[in-house]
Amino acid sequence: MLAIITKEKLEEETLAVIEKLQNKKFDELNEMFRKKRPYDMSAIFQSLPEKHGISLLHNLDETTIASMMQKVNTMQKLELLGKIGPEKANKVLALLDTNILSRLLKKYPQVQLKKFLEEMDETNASYVQTMIDYPNDTAGSLMTNRYISIEDHATVQDAIDKIRSLALYSEGNNHLYLVDKQGILTGTVPYKDLLLSDPHEMLRNIMLEQVICVSVSTKRADIVRLLQRYDFIALPVTNEKEVLVGIITFDHMVDALIQETSDDYGKISTASKEIDFKTKPFIAAVRRLPWLVILLFIGLISGSIISKFEGTLEKVVALAFFMPLIAGMTGNTGTQSLAVVVRGLAENEIDAKTVFKLILREFRVSLIIGVTCGFLISIIAFIWQGNIYLGIVVGGSLLLTLILGTMAGTVIPLVLYKCKLDPAVASGPLITTVNDIFSLITYFSIASLLLSKLT
Repeated sequence: MLAIITKEKLEEETLAVIEKLQNKKFDELNEMFRKKRPYDMSAIFQSLPEKHGISLLHNLDETTIASMMQKVNTMQKLELLGKIGPEKANKVLALLDTNILSRLLKKYPQVQLKKFLEEMDETNASYVQTMIDYPNDTAGSLMTNRYISIEDHATVQDAIDKIRSLALYSEGNNHLYLVDKQGILTGTVPYKDLLLSDPHEMLRNIMLEQVICVSVSTKRADIVRLLQRYDFIALPVTNEKEVLVGIITFDHMVDALIQETSDDYGKISTASKEIDFKTKPFIAAVRRLPWLVILLFIGLISGSIISKFEGTLEKVVALAFFMPLIAGMTGNTGTQSLAVVVRGLAENEIDAKTVFKLILREFRVSLIIGVTCGFLISIIAFIWQGNIYLGIVVGGSLLLTLILGTMAGTVIPLVLYKCKLDPAVASGPLITTVNDIFSLITYFSIASLLLSKLT
């Protein structure tokens, strides 16, 4: 039984690899890696010093390297291929699943890409080129051609014979896909039904006709939504003519779910999805800077608002104490609403009625939160300064800004969604910065109106 690789085990395995490399025991090294899972292989490879890592790549066979590449990111894949040379790299690429291959080749140098496609057989080269042309977040880029299909007029025995001949090639090993003479998907047959049926029975008589499938242009977010609703083992993909062109396997659907969640979190936090633990400081800073620079200039508006009410602050210094609290609370409630809306848009179909109910619900929530927090802070302000009007200014401002902040966090992503833009770009920092402006204007406007009662 294979155990989960721990930190101690990883160190032990890494030292064992270095020892085999130094003693030139390359056959033992390949045997050692063949017995490991892709993740464990990649963990050992990434823990090696660079010179040993390069030596390992040159002495591992192509099948093992292809297996290991499943668990490294795209940039690491490119670096890895660059270290083993074009000839061995092409052999490794030929062993990759089309789903992984197409995503990788999109970033492959054009000269090497052309050479690699020329060396492939015409059918596979055409299929891979087609997949490369599909956008990254569509079904076309997620599918694989490693499935088994057969015309629906064939018999159960024909199907069993074909499955036996292609079993090692196929990834979708639970359903047989049935097509007509034009290749149009007509139904599926679970493998267990084949075993229970008469060998001479026509497949069209036992097939499941109600098949859920997606088109090559279906967005990843919609695939994730389908995965949440139905128990898929694999999801067939058709082109615009309803011809079956691939399937999305369960593991690729789970990868899509993880990637969709990761992308949305990255957008909400304005952190690039291409930043991970291994990203160099300068590159990480460059990828984060654009949004932060924009927010920096928007934040200057907050400073100009404060300068406009400088006289009010000079007369009532206590107002300055509550400024960070009101701005912070407004930003927090806006970000909470944003998270609720983005998650809801990913899981549900949205119509006018749903939008109205959501906005009304969030308004009621903001009212309850605003009254509660506003009352508490007004009591604290009154006890601290002994001025009931200061309590009214602070409490009333917090009530209004919490309502405004919640509505901003609700409405902005909905507007972006209506405009066919990704609502996740209504990021937390953006909502927070916008709400800072709302809160300061509200706070100082109310304070100026009651200034005579505060001094």
